[in-house]
Amino acid sequence: MRTLTASLVVAGLLGPAVTPAVAATKNVTVGDNFFVRASGVPTVTVNKGAKVRWVWRGKSAHNVKVAKGPAKFGSATQSSGTFVKRVKKTGTYRIICTVHGASDQSMKLVVR
Repeated sequence: MRTLTASLVVAGLLGPAVTPAVAATKNVTVGDNFFVRASGVPTVTVNKGAKVRWVWRGKSAHNVKVAKGPAKFGSATQSSGTFVKRVKKTGTYRIICTVHGASDQSMKLVVR
Protein backbone atom coordinates (compact mmCIF):
# COMPACT_ATOMS: atom_id res chain seq x y z
CA MET A 1 0.00 0.00 0.00
CA ARG A 2 2.85 2.36 0.83
CA THR A 3 4.43 1.89 -2.63
CA LEU A 4 1.10 2.52 -4.34
CA THR A 5 0.55 5.72 -2.33
CA ALA A 6 4.08 6.96 -3.13
CA SER A 7 3.53 6.23 -6.83
CA LEU A 8 0.25 8.15 -6.84
CA VAL A 9 1.86 11.12 -5.09
CA VAL A 10 4.73 11.21 -7.62
CA ALA A 11 2.33 10.88 -10.55
CA GLY A 12 0.19 13.69 -9.12
CA LEU A 13 3.20 15.97 -8.74
CA LEU A 14 4.39 15.34 -12.25
CA GLY A 15 0.95 15.64 -13.80
CA PRO A 16 0.36 15.19 -17.50
CA ALA A 17 3.17 16.23 -19.80
CA VAL A 18 2.27 19.70 -20.97
CA THR A 19 4.14 21.27 -23.84
CA PRO A 20 3.65 25.03 -24.12
CA ALA A 21 2.70 26.36 -27.52
CA VAL A 22 5.68 27.81 -29.32
CA ALA A 23 4.96 31.12 -30.99
CA ALA A 24 6.21 31.47 -34.52
CA THR A 25 8.91 33.89 -35.59
CA LYS A 26 8.18 36.10 -38.58
CA ASN A 27 11.16 37.52 -40.47
CA VAL A 28 10.90 40.98 -42.02
CA THR A 29 13.54 42.22 -44.45
CA VAL A 30 14.99 45.68 -43.84
CA GLY A 31 16.29 46.77 -47.23
CA ASP A 32 17.58 50.07 -48.47
CA ASN A 33 14.57 52.31 -47.89
CA PHE A 34 11.97 49.56 -47.55
CA PHE A 35 10.52 46.89 -45.27
CA VAL A 36 9.58 43.53 -46.83
CA ARG A 37 9.55 44.70 -50.48
CA ALA A 38 10.72 47.68 -52.51
CA SER A 39 7.27 49.23 -53.12
CA GLY A 40 4.13 50.05 -51.19
CA VAL A 41 3.37 49.77 -47.50
CA PRO A 42 3.40 46.06 -46.67
CA THR A 43 1.25 44.51 -43.96
CA VAL A 44 2.68 41.70 -41.86
CA THR A 45 0.24 39.75 -39.68
CA VAL A 46 1.24 37.64 -36.66
CA ASN A 47 -0.43 36.11 -33.65
CA LYS A 48 -0.13 37.62 -30.19
CA GLY A 49 3.03 36.31 -28.54
CA ALA A 50 4.89 35.78 -31.80
CA LYS A 51 8.39 37.06 -32.35
CA VAL A 52 9.09 39.43 -35.21
CA ARG A 53 12.68 39.51 -36.44
CA TRP A 54 13.76 42.40 -38.63
CA VAL A 55 16.80 41.37 -40.69
CA TRP A 56 19.02 44.04 -42.26
CA ARG A 57 19.86 43.22 -45.89
CA GLY A 58 20.74 46.62 -47.34
CA LYS A 59 23.91 48.69 -47.06
CA SER A 60 22.43 51.85 -45.52
CA ALA A 61 21.66 52.47 -41.87
CA HIS A 62 18.00 52.00 -40.80
CA ASN A 63 15.94 51.51 -37.68
CA VAL A 64 12.57 50.10 -36.65
CA LYS A 65 10.32 52.43 -34.63
CA VAL A 66 6.64 52.21 -33.74
CA ALA A 67 5.09 55.51 -34.86
CA LYS A 68 1.59 54.48 -33.76
CA GLY A 69 0.27 51.40 -32.03
CA PRO A 70 -0.81 49.74 -28.80
CA ALA A 71 2.80 49.50 -27.57
CA LYS A 72 5.99 51.38 -28.35
CA PHE A 73 9.29 49.72 -29.25
CA GLY A 74 12.20 50.34 -31.52
CA SER A 75 15.64 49.25 -32.58
CA ALA A 76 18.92 51.07 -32.67
CA THR A 77 19.97 52.57 -35.98
CA GLN A 78 22.16 49.96 -37.67
CA SER A 79 23.29 48.79 -41.10
CA SER A 80 23.47 45.04 -40.39
CA GLY A 81 22.22 42.45 -37.96
CA THR A 82 18.76 41.85 -36.55
CA PHE A 83 16.21 43.24 -34.12
CA VAL A 84 13.75 40.86 -32.44
CA LYS A 85 10.58 41.80 -30.59
CA ARG A 86 7.96 39.50 -29.07
CA VAL A 87 4.64 41.27 -29.62
CA LYS A 88 2.29 40.90 -26.66
CA LYS A 89 -0.43 43.48 -27.37
CA THR A 90 -2.98 42.99 -30.11
CA GLY A 91 -3.72 45.73 -32.60
CA THR A 92 -2.22 47.49 -35.59
CA TYR A 93 1.24 49.02 -35.39
CA ARG A 94 2.54 51.59 -37.87
CA ILE A 95 6.29 51.05 -38.07
CA ILE A 96 8.73 53.40 -39.74
CA CYS A 97 12.43 53.97 -40.20
CA THR A 98 13.07 57.39 -38.66
CA VAL A 99 16.24 57.77 -40.76
CA HIS A 100 14.26 57.75 -44.03
CA GLY A 101 10.79 58.75 -42.85
CA ALA A 102 7.33 57.25 -43.12
CA SER A 103 6.81 58.25 -46.76
CA ASP A 104 9.96 56.34 -47.77
CA GLN A 105 10.08 53.39 -45.37
CA SER A 106 7.04 52.15 -43.45
CA MET A 107 5.01 49.03 -42.78
CA LYS A 108 1.99 47.82 -40.83
CA LEU A 109 2.26 45.07 -38.27
CA VAL A 110 -1.08 43.49 -37.33
CA VAL A 111 -1.08 41.45 -34.13
CA ARG A 112 -4.20 39.34 -33.58
